Amino acid sequence: MLEIIALIFLTKNIGRLAAKKGLKSSTWKIYLIAGWFVLEFIGIIIGLMIFGKDNIISIELLAIAFAITSYFVIKERLNKMPDQGLDDDINRIGEN
Repeated sequence: MLEIIALIFLTKNIGRLAAKKGLKSSTWKIYLIAGWFVLEFIGIIIGLMIFGKDNIISIELLAIAFAITSYFVIKERLNKMPDQGLDDDINRIGEN
């Protein structure tokens, strides 16, 4: 349950960041949700290989760590994109 609440909060945060960049927020929200579940599944597989099937808590913690990593990867990708609405001084050279 806490994982779903965290995913909703992080999805809203990514949506705001994408809108600030002038991109479709729904697309980036879908990227986050897909990345969350894919990396969580990968975390479960790696956790099973490392800890074995008897250590469920360690496996789940590793899976959550992988899932949260997807948020930071997508956020960093969005942060590298230019903001929309900034004045482009180079295009305004020579006006007046």
